[in-house]
Amino acid sequence: MNYFISAGEASGDLHASELIRELKNLDKKASFTFLGGDLMETASGRQPLIHYRDMAFMGFIDVIKHIGAVTGNLRTAKHAITSEHPDAVILVDYPSFNLRLARHAYSLGIPVFYYISPKVWAWKEGRVKQIRRYVRHMYSILPFEVDFYKQRHGYDVTYVGNPSAEEVDARIPSLPTREQFAQAHGLDSGRPILALVPGSRVSEIRNNMAVMAGVAARHPEFQAVIAGAPSIDFSLYGLLTDLPVVRDATFELMGVADVALVTSGTATLECALLGTPQVVCFRHGGSKLVYNMYKRLLKIPFVSLPNLIADTAVVPEMLMHLCTVESVDAELCRIKPGAEGREKMLEGYRLMRRRLGTDHAAHTAAAGIISSIQP
Repeated sequence: MNYFISAGEASGDLHASELIRELKNLDKKASFTFLGGDLMETASGRQPLIHYRDMAFMGFIDVIKHIGAVTGNLRTAKHAITSEHPDAVILVDYPSFNLRLARHAYSLGIPVFYYISPKVWAWKEGRVKQIRRYVRHMYSILPFEVDFYKQRHGYDVTYVGNPSAEEVDARIPSLPTREQFAQAHGLDSGRPILALVPGSRVSEIRNNMAVMAGVAARHPEFQAVIAGAPSIDFSLYGLLTDLPVVRDATFELMGVADVALVTSGTATLECALLGTPQVVCFRHGGSKLVYNMYKRLLKIPFVSLPNLIADTAVVPEMLMHLCTVESVDAELCRIKPGAEGREKMLEGYRLMRRRLGTDHAAHTAAAGIISSIQP
């Protein structure tokens, strides 16, 4: 069978690549057309129709600035769906773009599936109406989403497990020691590491880097190291700070770090699964007005995945105007080695992991999709 898959950013590329492998294992005649990245290319043996680096626009302003590219990408994707008429269209998060593809595929009578739900429980809950209409079934990777969809919208979704938990568990045995990591990246093997993970988009990096670097400057006992995003031109970091940057090694960096400052997103979950205490930083311009607006729009008590999954405040969330050098530093001091808040956070991590369970997400989703479209 032929599968059309759309993933618009780095985390989607990773999770979709695992889904592709499972579809190939279960469907020996599987073929793929996709929007995504290098990992999906390796898994499928085909090049992406559009690479996610040409799709990763964040926020209304960013989309408007690149409206020509967005429109062109959408046109290209719709044309491919129309001409190839795949057996299934599989969408991975990225709702503004993917829900338009869902509507188009639905109009052609092509079954649509979602693997990894958009964060409709946080904002733009109205998108659930589109999901209910155009998506045959949703395969969720966050356990609390099942109750959200069922209780608030009468829509059944399937929790299939969390791929980040599986990926972290699989990679932990091959993690380098701090000494090995330091040697590989030209760092000082004798100093503890403070990992700075400012995000994977230019706007995130610009907004968060100054605060993170400012906090790092207060802690000479740590060696601060920046996790460089694979889709970012590394010259950007040099314009913002002179701290060392490691390329394509975010996971390893968080694994060997003693503590981390992490921009809200999938990295916060990976950091928690690795057992590295963290402070969540999300500056995004820092306006108190914007913060109050988001506070009214958001329908959830937390924004970081560790807190949402555990349903309690496991990690501190320093958001918008609250994300300052002083406030982030205060939280960092509470979770440094030897600090009293460190063990409490680690216990919260253990609660979060128990709630994630042990199901194999990509395999379960792949089996469900194939079962749904088989004659």
